[in-house]
Amino acid sequence: MASNIFIEISIILVLAAVFAAIMKILKQPTIIGYILTGIIVSPFFLNLIKSQDMLVVFSQIGVAFLLFIVGLSLNPKVIKEVGKASLITGVGQVVFTSLIGFFIARVFGFDTITSLYIAVALTFSSTIIIMKLLSDKGDLDKLYGKISIGFLLVQDLIAVFILIVVSSFSGPNQALNSILLLLIKGGLIVLLLVLISLYVLPKLGFFFARSQELLFMFSVAWGLGLASLFYLVGLSLEIGALLAGITLSLSPYNNEISSKMKPLRDFFIVLFFIVLGSQLIFDNFSRFLVPTIVFSLFILVGNPLIVMILMGALGYTKKTGLQAGFTVAQISEFSLILIALGVNVGHLTKEILSLVTVIGLATIIGSTYLILYSDKIYPLLEKYLSIFERKSVKKDKKMKSYDVILFGYNRIGFDFVNSFKKLRKKFLVVDYNPEVISNLLKEKIECEYGDVEDIEFLEQLNLKDAKMCISTIPDFETNTLLIGAIRKVNKKAVIMCVSHHIDDAYKLYSKGANYVIMPHFLGGKYASMMIDRYGFNLERFDEEKKKHINHLKKRKELGHNHPEVEKNR
Repeated sequence: MASNIFIEISIILVLAAVFAAIMKILKQPTIIGYILTGIIVSPFFLNLIKSQDMLVVFSQIGVAFLLFIVGLSLNPKVIKEVGKASLITGVGQVVFTSLIGFFIARVFGFDTITSLYIAVALTFSSTIIIMKLLSDKGDLDKLYGKISIGFLLVQDLIAVFILIVVSSFSGPNQALNSILLLLIKGGLIVLLLVLISLYVLPKLGFFFARSQELLFMFSVAWGLGLASLFYLVGLSLEIGALLAGITLSLSPYNNEISSKMKPLRDFFIVLFFIVLGSQLIFDNFSRFLVPTIVFSLFILVGNPLIVMILMGALGYTKKTGLQAGFTVAQISEFSLILIALGVNVGHLTKEILSLVTVIGLATIIGSTYLILYSDKIYPLLEKYLSIFERKSVKKDKKMKSYDVILFGYNRIGFDFVNSFKKLRKKFLVVDYNPEVISNLLKEKIECEYGDVEDIEFLEQLNLKDAKMCISTIPDFETNTLLIGAIRKVNKKAVIMCVSHHIDDAYKLYSKGANYVIMPHFLGGKYASMMIDRYGFNLERFDEEKKKHINHLKKRKELGHNHPEVEKNR
């Protein structure tokens, strides 16, 4: 039996590797290859899956590791930063999508109950797929990535609530009792986790960090253990895994834990997408061809529009709104589970499950391209998106003259601001994060809210009088655009920018940058200069140590973390 399972999984993984390689050659997302592998090995084609339960368990482990790692980057300060926007956008998108979806379903002649099920199913987006895509793209730490994670989790909570109601539909009182009991259990567990994270985990982390093996085992046990606990009390394992990561997010070992978990995540999450593909149903599809196309277009286009309207009303830029909107352009595994439950309780036919399944496949594939290539799509749509941005975002007044203009405040920008203050230089900070702008205004620092990739905004800045322009944004395309805008009006300004890749640094120099900051190399260079300066003088190094500790404390208070650069580009 064990050998049969081993052979089965081996064959499936070989096929997955082949399809992934084909996608890579075609320059397509590998997720598509994994889903196609699932379809090929499903009962509709080769029928190779005999150990479905085993594969499902492996896929759930992958989901748990994925959300655990995401939780490690979501410390409470990040949650506070995007919590309001995530809540309003998450709830608003569910409400508007379900209303419009219900109307479309009724137009196609579906009865009221069926229309209601379809409408609700269309509102949920796949947290797992989005987390993976944002992680692959390196955008988890960007503003739109944080907001997207937030409203996707809001959606998941709403989905869990609806699933409880549907599964307990036979008795309304029973459903109400189940929900109240679940809320009480969940609240008690979260309260317990807060206490543990404050008073127990710091000591445990210090103990386990003495051994790399122990730290690895503790991380696996903590992540999977909490995921299982939440599942046992009736909540989703996804929420448990995410909270497990959040409780360790303030630990000084969170980056080390994250790096150890990533190989496990990458392996097991492949099985999740294979299982997802294998569970797609294609029976009696032809009669629902037109509704499938309309519903798919509504999700791929309508959902992003709803999110863009909501985020524009909250004061975010059109680019942030567009990128966040693309993350809801598909339906999730919760959608399929909801429809399957509807079939089980006798509210729906299996034909509706086939309809929603095909919509799921179409929107997952479509949204994958939208998310991965959003940076290239945005310039094509930019001039049409101004209606989704508040008038107050753009400044029509004439800008003042500044010696230095700093683009991007977080992390590296923090040090530059301190230097400008000491030198008493007149400087301006430009950032697109409303929270950052709010904090800078409190500190009475000259700042402007705007998107560096918005040419119209850059034209309103007094770039021609600036003696120096510094970009702390590591994105190559953004820096290329910025250098071009500056050099167009100012040939004498000193331009500094950031890059994490040597080849990109060469290109930025050729574009007109005067100096490219490479943080990973700069640290080593500074340390070697200290050796040249201090030799083996222990007292001087201790002085540097004290300064560095104070600097790190200030950074930690501001919620700054050292970014992780994707290894494969």
